[in-house]
Amino acid sequence: MVVERVLKSRPMRDYGLMTLGIALTAWALDAFLIPNKIAAGGVSGLATIIYHTAQEMFGVTVSIGVQMLVMNAILLLIAWRARGLGYIAKTLYGIVLMSVLIDVFASFTMPLATDDLLLAALYGGAVSGLGMGLVFKAGGNTGGTDIIGQLLSRRLPFGVGQIMLVVDAAVTALAAFAFGPKLALYGVVAIFVGSATIDLVLEGIAIDKAIWIISDAADRIGAAVNEEMDRGATAMEATGVYTGERRGMLFVVISRNELDDLKAIVREIDPTAMVVISDVHETIGEGFKGMGV
Repeated sequence: MVVERVLKSRPMRDYGLMTLGIALTAWALDAFLIPNKIAAGGVSGLATIIYHTAQEMFGVTVSIGVQMLVMNAILLLIAWRARGLGYIAKTLYGIVLMSVLIDVFASFTMPLATDDLLLAALYGGAVSGLGMGLVFKAGGNTGGTDIIGQLLSRRLPFGVGQIMLVVDAAVTALAAFAFGPKLALYGVVAIFVGSATIDLVLEGIAIDKAIWIISDAADRIGAAVNEEMDRGATAMEATGVYTGERRGMLFVVISRNELDDLKAIVREIDPTAMVVISDVHETIGEGFKGMGV
């Protein structure tokens, strides 16, 4: 019973998710990005540049995993002085496992899409983004630009994401110098695809719609939504800042395949109503999905 509880616990789930995510990211780097000289930003991108430059100029093979471990160790030392031991403990597992798996997978992973760099950038970015999305979903990270962004954002008037983008841009510029502008541009493609995939994993696909309806006939529209669509609606009163007029306002969340039905109801009851529609990545509650874990 104790073992079963431990295996089902949140920490075990998180570490399992992190391990899967790191394995996917390491494989994507070894299969698509590193052998094709695509430096997709961050510590891994810098290590890729050093790896190929050392081979071509000096005939020396410098392990990607060891490089990443050394770079992240330096960053961790700075982070430890700035943020304390608690922050280090959460990051160390991801850094060590990523460094180990990159070298382990490199020994038997066959380079893919070597004759089509665009495919390599797209698939490398997508698979590594999927992996990093799982890592972030588990509350972990693998060091690198994450640490740089979090540290510098405390001292500079910029957000973590902005700083990470600048660091990735610097690595891309270095890749352009080392490998030429064409390969650097493929690196940019991989960065953007990876970023979009991470967002997709963390936020999900927008399958629901949030609707704000401002109308003098808000009560009738709300009743029709309830009766014809079997959906609830939240009613409130809105005041126009310029005119000072008070009008009814409804807030409704529906699935995207119900959107045309809602528009038809509003059009029939009040064609002059203001309707604002936005994407919803996740809806929890009655009529949608449960809270879950």
